[in-house]
Amino acid sequence: MPMAYVLLNTEIGAESKVLEALKKIDGVEEAHNLWGIYDIIANIKADSLEKLRYIIAKRIGQVEKINSKLTIVITEKPQPTLEDQVFFRQNPMETALIH
Repeated sequence: MPMAYVLLNTEIGAESKVLEALKKIDGVEEAHNLWGIYDIIANIKADSLEKLRYIIAKRIGQVEKINSKLTIVITEKPQPTLEDQVFFRQNPMETALIH
């Protein structure tokens, strides 16, 4: 399932309204306020890459008071290393069969 994180800059004082609007968009799994260079981070998931692009470009693009956005598309989920599996006490063969 394609996934992306979108970092947003909003107009000053508009963070709450933008956050509220984002949470109403299908495909926005999570959205949170930030402190720092960006004002909001949103986690977007879709059934296809085309749908993901549509959500980010059209749906989020229609939200008022967004000054800029940076999109980070996740290309693949990394497989846990053997060290991770041992640390979290997972059976390597069980993990291999699941993925």
